[in-house]
Amino acid sequence: MINQHQRNFKETIEKTKSDLGKRPDWLKVKLPSGENYKNVLSLMRKSKLNTVCEEAKCPNLAECWNARTATFMILGDTCTRSCGFCNVKLGFPTELDLDEPRRVAESVRELNLRHAVITSVNRDELKDGGASIFAETVKQIRNLMPKCTIEILIPDFKGEEYAFEIIMNNPPDILNHNLETVNRLYHAVRPQAKYQRSLDLIRWFKNHGLRTKSGIMVGIGEKKDEVIELMHHLHDHGCDIMTIGQYLQPTKNHLPVDRYVTLEEFKFYKDEGLKMGFKAVESAPLVRSSYHADKHARDIYEKAEA
Repeated sequence: MINQHQRNFKETIEKTKSDLGKRPDWLKVKLPSGENYKNVLSLMRKSKLNTVCEEAKCPNLAECWNARTATFMILGDTCTRSCGFCNVKLGFPTELDLDEPRRVAESVRELNLRHAVITSVNRDELKDGGASIFAETVKQIRNLMPKCTIEILIPDFKGEEYAFEIIMNNPPDILNHNLETVNRLYHAVRPQAKYQRSLDLIRWFKNHGLRTKSGIMVGIGEKKDEVIELMHHLHDHGCDIMTIGQYLQPTKNHLPVDRYVTLEEFKFYKDEGLKMGFKAVESAPLVRSSYHADKHARDIYEKAEA
């Protein structure tokens, strides 16, 4: 449920946006199908696990699941934050599943993943924000699949360093934390988050030796020069990998799409990011934070070993 500030922002966009017209062909995807898709779906149900692929209505679900990859969403399916773009259920979680890390690790082994991506809902009611469950999940995967690289997409943990230190007890190979949007739009898009706090988080983990990653969505009201400014901020704070994708409104109750960003603009962001010095930039309409994450991980490690 969006708050009053978000409602005002939504009304502003709806009054000022240009006619979107038909959704461009490059934003059209096929309905999920295929044997591998069915197998992954069956595994998630059997293991009683959540995936951000389903909860966030990711447009790449069919492609990724047919490639036998998925982004596991731990800490339950109920989030304590009311982001205006997100389709994950909002509410007050009532329990913590301490067996979840084991089930995730066993699923990673069953899928025989080379690269596993773990994300979560926000659990602001927990003292450590769920950092201990992240750390235990990484530990369990390492025990069962020592050659599998691990990427975790974490919340900001309210900027508490003791939560960051818990993560570093069992560090991942890649630490991902999304900025999501430009500084000006934070109050509407991420009302319980802080732009500088997210940048500081990325710098903290970079300074502690991890490869870092972040992502944003465009077409939600930002301006082109604000995106470039954000990219400079990320690079200056030690971000190695960046993803940029088109915002798509999950339901009519969420913030509306301001515009469909052109393929040329997405290419411009990628070219500019590589010029800035990012090690990898994935910029295209259907890109989401974990899209081609396994490829980015392999590319970075291969470059480091060269």
